[in-house]
Amino acid sequence: MNSFDKYITPGMMDLTDTYAVKILICYFLRQINRPITPLQLTEIATDDGIVNYFVFTEAMNQLLEAKTIILEEQDGEEYYVLTDKAKNGAEDFKKFVPQSFRNKILSSGLKFFAKLKNRNDVKVSVSERERGFCVDAVCTDGGLTLMDLKLYAPDREQAELLSDKILMNPADFYAKVLDFALENEEYKPEPKEVSGL
Repeated sequence: MNSFDKYITPGMMDLTDTYAVKILICYFLRQINRPITPLQLTEIATDDGIVNYFVFTEAMNQLLEAKTIILEEQDGEEYYVLTDKAKNGAEDFKKFVPQSFRNKILSSGLKFFAKLKNRNDVKVSVSERERGFCVDAVCTDGGLTLMDLKLYAPDREQAELLSDKILMNPADFYAKVLDFALENEEYKPEPKEVSGL
């Protein structure tokens, strides 16, 4: 498989006009309003099949050449920054790009940054034990450990599934564990008489 094959998906929408892609990228950067690396933007724009990788690359080259977008260094990392011209153009010309594309790239970006935050706030690891596997999930908020939980899984496949499910939405996982703990009640056995002894 060629290295570029991962950027081409069967359900890819047909946004092949470089002009429209440039507007979409500027619109996204204006809306997201945070530092974003070239690699991050490439992943957001191409992974969900929003834009073809090659059209994206051409659009980015044109934006950089025209100095509509510039690269700035912060803490040893390069980030894309919109110029004022690009900010105004993104707002003025956004109607040239269908709402569905604008929504899709914003959704993709929000998911991407949520995953990035989850990786910082939640550490999940899988380790083999004598019998089965252990999934360790540690949820933190800054320097505070909110939850340190170990779960048993009989095999690696189930352990990896648990790990993936926790990382998919750690805040919801943590909330459900708390809800269950708070709603848990004391065990009340229901005695049954044995007859015929």
